[in-house]
Amino acid sequence: MSVTVIVGSQWGDEGKGKIVDLLGKDAHYVARYQGGANAGHTIVIEGVQYILHLIPSGILSPNTKCIIGNGVVIDPIALMEEIKMLKQNNIDITGRLFISEKAHLIMPYHKLIDSASEKQKSDKTAIGTTGRGIGPAYNDKINRCGIRILDLMDKAIFEEKLKQNVKEKNSILGSLFNSPQLDINHILEEYSKFDDLIRPFVANTTLMINEAINNNENIIIEGAQGALLDVDHGTYPFVTSSNPTTGGACTGLGIPPTKINKVIGITKAYTTRVGNGPFPTELLDETGTNLQQFGHEFGATTGRARRCGWLDLNALKYSIMINGITDIALTKLDVLNHFDEIKVCVSYKLGEEEINYFPSDIKRLEKVTPILKSLKGWKKDLSGINSFEKLPIEAQDYISFIENFTGVKITYISISPDRKDTIIK
Repeated sequence: MSVTVIVGSQWGDEGKGKIVDLLGKDAHYVARYQGGANAGHTIVIEGVQYILHLIPSGILSPNTKCIIGNGVVIDPIALMEEIKMLKQNNIDITGRLFISEKAHLIMPYHKLIDSASEKQKSDKTAIGTTGRGIGPAYNDKINRCGIRILDLMDKAIFEEKLKQNVKEKNSILGSLFNSPQLDINHILEEYSKFDDLIRPFVANTTLMINEAINNNENIIIEGAQGALLDVDHGTYPFVTSSNPTTGGACTGLGIPPTKINKVIGITKAYTTRVGNGPFPTELLDETGTNLQQFGHEFGATTGRARRCGWLDLNALKYSIMINGITDIALTKLDVLNHFDEIKVCVSYKLGEEEINYFPSDIKRLEKVTPILKSLKGWKKDLSGINSFEKLPIEAQDYISFIENFTGVKITYISISPDRKDTIIK
């Protein structure tokens, strides 16, 4: 039996999709456990780019089955667009895609509330939400008035819940945000069509994945976003609305923690962040701009430019601790080809004190100054290199420094977006 959880160890956008795709080709199942269509996984196979938001990256491997777990909030429009894109690329999903009957739906009012609420915030307090309705959908889930796939499949229950919710949301939208009222009949018609399309994929995925574990099948579990955006353990309130950390895999799929064998932390060779919130190693100079341009740091979902900075090893050690990371997959190493000197953050200075931990309080985190160590760059193209020993010695030293500092081995090294350009160390 092999159950591997793949988590983002930073603020998301680490390249999880590529690693899931790489490992997914040998897996029986790839399962997604949280988040929604606010996440984007970009995979390049033989020069063809695929962008997935809800469906696990393993769908690109023809023999792999994929699960969207109960912890995911599903936007019907986004899901159907992805299914359409896959079919247009001749990727057969029949009997390979399964959606949890317990997953919650994103409704039109969730998107309206999400966007309207963000617009009312100041530049300082705005979260930087994608406006996809993720947060309001999770709000309804916790408030016990959310609509699940199970509800959608029972017309009477769906209509009853929808009427109650629309009445309440129309009141909120009108009084707080001065937004137009929602038409319940239009929503009923739209979601009835979705019900017809989704039924073939709906399953008891909790039972399915646990049976696969008991049958010693190979399972890859993927999250969206990154650990530092976790609603409990991230830079709150500048976080996502779910738990991208390893613990979320258990609640988001219904599997026991004792069944997890390995946790791979996807780590970009530098650091990026989208939206607002503290970012100790952010570079607001030419170097930061170069990282952004060389790394094509623009969101797969929104197209927004990502903030860029040097690798923060203090933050990485925190992520390793809360996730139980056993292996690191280092991505985008090739982006650093262009630099004579590469820096990494090894600790913080807070006032007159040097600290070696990641503060939970964002006021303190905003005040830290990164203490940086300089390493020599390699200034060489890494194209075509297929083993660690063939990397420039400076690149080897960079990787070894990260391993020694964190105490975790770097097992995978990505040197381009393409599946084949991955060194397994």
